[in-house]
Amino acid sequence: MNNSIWMADYSIKERDPLPGDITVDVLVIGGGMAGLLSAYLLQSQGARVAVIEADRTAMGITKNTTAKITSQHHLIYDKLITKFGEEKALQYAQANESAIKKYKEIIQNNNIDCNFEEKPAFVFNKKDTTNIEKEVKAAQKLNIPASFTTQTKLPFDIKGAVVFNNQAQFNPIKFLNKIAENLTIYEKTMANEIKKDTVITDKGNIKAQNIVVATHYPFMNTPGYYFLRVHQERSYVLALKNTPQIDGMYIDEDDKNGFSFRNYGEYLIFGGGAHRTGNNDAGGKYKKLEDAAKLYYPDCDIQFKWSAQDCVTVDNVPYIGRYSSDTPNLYVATGFNKWGMTSSMAAAMILTDYIMGRKNENAEIFNPQRFNVAASAKNLAIDVANLTSALVIKKLDIPEQTIDEVPKNQGKIIDYQGEKVGVYKNEKGEAFLVSVKCPHLGCELKWNPDELSWECPCHGSRFSYNGELIDNPARRGITIE
Repeated sequence: MNNSIWMADYSIKERDPLPGDITVDVLVIGGGMAGLLSAYLLQSQGARVAVIEADRTAMGITKNTTAKITSQHHLIYDKLITKFGEEKALQYAQANESAIKKYKEIIQNNNIDCNFEEKPAFVFNKKDTTNIEKEVKAAQKLNIPASFTTQTKLPFDIKGAVVFNNQAQFNPIKFLNKIAENLTIYEKTMANEIKKDTVITDKGNIKAQNIVVATHYPFMNTPGYYFLRVHQERSYVLALKNTPQIDGMYIDEDDKNGFSFRNYGEYLIFGGGAHRTGNNDAGGKYKKLEDAAKLYYPDCDIQFKWSAQDCVTVDNVPYIGRYSSDTPNLYVATGFNKWGMTSSMAAAMILTDYIMGRKNENAEIFNPQRFNVAASAKNLAIDVANLTSALVIKKLDIPEQTIDEVPKNQGKIIDYQGEKVGVYKNEKGEAFLVSVKCPHLGCELKWNPDELSWECPCHGSRFSYNGELIDNPARRGITIE
């Protein structure tokens, strides 16, 4: 099992499960960055807050971030102005700039040792600067001090880049270890259902005036219908030693084929290989990263490797606010589109204002009830096509095979005793059989050879080779009894 560099610093104390029925002012479901920040800010405002986490605190998506705190979210602002207008684009910019400042304030006020560093953030292109130059102008129009440059410390020449100064990076686990100290957190406690002001868990019921769903992917299909508006994508990361300092955070405009770079102490965090979850049949993502690392830094030494998963919305703007129009005291934060650290803080600030009865001037663009047809139609069509394809494929015939014919170190779907079964065979020849029907909404799972995992191409649920649940929205494993 691969582990991220942040897990070397994991020291968040273990918490007991929920002991039974309780009542609080606010219940936060999800113990990752968004959930803990929401709980921290709400508690600082005097609210009685509890957090429940199905596993361990910060052991989900948060531990696999590249931990960049930026308002530069790829080439976003020119698109936002075009699709949503300048006023809402400004809200997006201000929410994320405010989030950066809030991180700095919390870290300084609490003397948190979490390797917080202010660094510039770059989006670069090796061949064409057309979109880069548009982004510079768009950001400047929104009062972000962006500029164009051709000078970087990357190991190759570029045509140009947009640079945002006064951005930041940090160690998220060290940060959360401190802010979680005085929070009431119940681990190994899974939310099963929400009925008005009560969350029903596997350990007891929790009554709350307000409830925040911060589970990365919303675990309830209705209301809200987020499964039609959010898909998930994966990317891959290496931590390298024996590389130079690059003095900034960098990402290629071509986020599917390019790479990202940032330092963490003596390490270089080097990422790439993005794909929609469930669409990596050929594998080779880690190898591509390793080959590129050796090309750019021949003397490098690979110390850590891991992967990340991100929720992506149909219009590339997070959903932060009321879960649905019919649930006034139920809130959601999801769809951070690969920018989870800044978006988590922006979400925590917006949701805190909602719950405390204050107006947040930047909240409107993130309203989960929005549906901008012009911004969403293309991506929604792609999502529906993926969903339809994955469901229809279940009706196709797969040539009969036997378990013995599955090669070692490979996973395949076979017809076995009249049922479709996923089979992974390890190097010893031991076979692990699982169902390939996702327990979330029934899509057919796909094998990811880079992760030795079964993945849902519809909504991004993931399972280990032996059927254990790794990532939601599914809520149980796929082991065959």
